[in-house]
Amino acid sequence: MSRALVLDTADEAVAGIEDGSTVLVGGFGLAGMPFDLIDALIRQGADDLTIVSNNAGNGTVGLAALLEAGRVRKVICSFPRQTDSYVFDGLYRAGKVALEVVPQGTLAERLRAAGAGIGAFFCPTGVGTPLAEGKETRVLGGRTFVLEYPISGDVALISAFKGDTLGNLVYRKTARNFGPVMATAARTVVAQVNEVVPAGSLDPEAVITPSIYVDRLVAVPARRYIVEGAR
Repeated sequence: MSRALVLDTADEAVAGIEDGSTVLVGGFGLAGMPFDLIDALIRQGADDLTIVSNNAGNGTVGLAALLEAGRVRKVICSFPRQTDSYVFDGLYRAGKVALEVVPQGTLAERLRAAGAGIGAFFCPTGVGTPLAEGKETRVLGGRTFVLEYPISGDVALISAFKGDTLGNLVYRKTARNFGPVMATAARTVVAQVNEVVPAGSLDPEAVITPSIYVDRLVAVPARRYIVEGAR
């Protein structure tokens, strides 16, 4: 039976993440963002990171704080620009961070493919746009598809509602988003939860991420993040 390592602090949970790592970061905007793990990663000091996430940060918290600290070499995401993504916007315009835009559904499927052991897949999204330039295309059933490859991570940082001492995770509403699929796509999965409960106390039917995918678990207090200047 798989058992996650339950740690006392977020700093312990991110220990050992190396320079140059590809880090999958859960969250959809602020919902489900593993803020405490990101803050700990900033303190930990890993540099030259490739970040895979839905967007490129909000305000100056979470991913934006990691970007502002100068630790990110490249961002792979679906929504790099919004009203409060000024940290990424400034770095990108200054040539200090690279960007790969991936349509949201394709991003989720490339992550899922990594977790499922799929070598590549053909997808119709992006055909005829700059996102398909340089990629192999094929006509199947009279429709053009573009070849996409999996995205795997050295580490995944995700946030869940509760976890048990084995590492089984349950999520709360839309905070679930990319967490489950990212948990299948990284070599090391680190989860922050509001509460760690005894094994057997979670309803098995409610468990979304089984413990086999989770390596490290840490309980952190629930906090509300407010982004200044967001509209």
